[in-house]
Amino acid sequence: MITRTNDEAMLTQLCTTDANFDASLSALLAWEGVSGAEVQRRVDDIITAVRTQGDAALIETTNRFDRLSVTHMSELTVSKARLHQAFDGLPQEQRDALAHAAERVRVYHEHQKPESWQYTEADGTLLGQQVIALDRAGIYVPGGKAAYPSSVLMNAIPAKVAGVQEIIMVVPTPDGILNELVLAAAHLAGVDQVFTIGGAQAVAALAYGTETVPRVDKIVGPGNIYVATAKRAVFGQVGIDMIAGPSEILVITDGGTDPDWLAMDLFSQAEHDEDAQAILIGWEQSHVDAVKEAIERLLPGMEREAIIRQSLTTRGALILCRSQAEAVELINRIAPEHLELSVDEPEAWLPGIRHAGAIFMGRHTAEALGDYCAGPNHVLPTSGTARFSSPLGVYDFQKRSSLIQCSAQGASTLGRTASVLARGESLTAHARSAENRITS
Repeated sequence: MITRTNDEAMLTQLCTTDANFDASLSALLAWEGVSGAEVQRRVDDIITAVRTQGDAALIETTNRFDRLSVTHMSELTVSKARLHQAFDGLPQEQRDALAHAAERVRVYHEHQKPESWQYTEADGTLLGQQVIALDRAGIYVPGGKAAYPSSVLMNAIPAKVAGVQEIIMVVPTPDGILNELVLAAAHLAGVDQVFTIGGAQAVAALAYGTETVPRVDKIVGPGNIYVATAKRAVFGQVGIDMIAGPSEILVITDGGTDPDWLAMDLFSQAEHDEDAQAILIGWEQSHVDAVKEAIERLLPGMEREAIIRQSLTTRGALILCRSQAEAVELINRIAPEHLELSVDEPEAWLPGIRHAGAIFMGRHTAEALGDYCAGPNHVLPTSGTARFSSPLGVYDFQKRSSLIQCSAQGASTLGRTASVLARGESLTAHARSAENRITS
């Protein structure tokens, strides 16, 4: 059923016993992030221009889309001294908060670092794996009204921990407005170069390089539909992290958490944009009703009320289920970006949860802490892709090479096996290459 609040917002309420529940949930979760033909055409044109005209295309598109009038790339380049100046110019409280968050993110990601390894078989053959960092990574950071210093930390620090030699950051500055917190975060995170460009043109510059912007090996970071479309277009030329959809939160409640807390937790993701999704699941009808009442009461006082209201109206829901076991089934079906287990003994739930980007455990663990300073990365799989994807991490900025060194005896033993298999595939040169190493 669907219920209208006093303020005319529509909040979907579902029950797993409803005859049409499966269809209703599928419709609620449906999200198509693929751009239309017109967006694709514009992105293709921009990428072609940057590939063929380099800096000139970057200047032209940046002037057009960001309402600037620059004539040289030096005007779109931010020096390291300027980044340091931005950090020094922050109020002490902001400097301390940014430094605290950066250190927590760094410490967490240090634990992710994989090690190279190898072993030697009885005949002396050595096998192993060498872990190597990417040479250069590109970090896309949203600008304008969506300026997130936390995004700088979450994207750049894992790259630095991974051992990436050079980190290039791009950030649009509509109307020439620089965000001091974003620049300060770039200083703290160890970003090497910053260019004030954005959109598809920035992605193209990172992917192909220009006279000024270095070509990178991988592009990470969130952006609008033009950025997402461009990342998809250049994939293969460079690596990308993911094609991210709108922010999501799934809150599971056993009825013991303050309804006002849960309402605000839902708001925390709904306020990102109108397409964000906030869902709550519980099996205590009275508590679900109390959360609904808290939403209606607290929403009018929110600064981003209109955005939250639209998000809850179009993609939000309160779902009544029958049990904890059914809640776990729904978690795995939804595969949420952010999962809040606002329950007693949340660790007992973990063995049953297979699909979730990040799991926030217990009544005191608000998802918002993960957005800023808990430590784990806030770049997470969305739109159900947690079924096969993971949070951004150190491993995204490294690659692995296999190590193989045969002893004479090992080459002879393996050569016999390889010869049989190669001749079975009618690849004679493969077989003879292996047979050359066989000893009698």
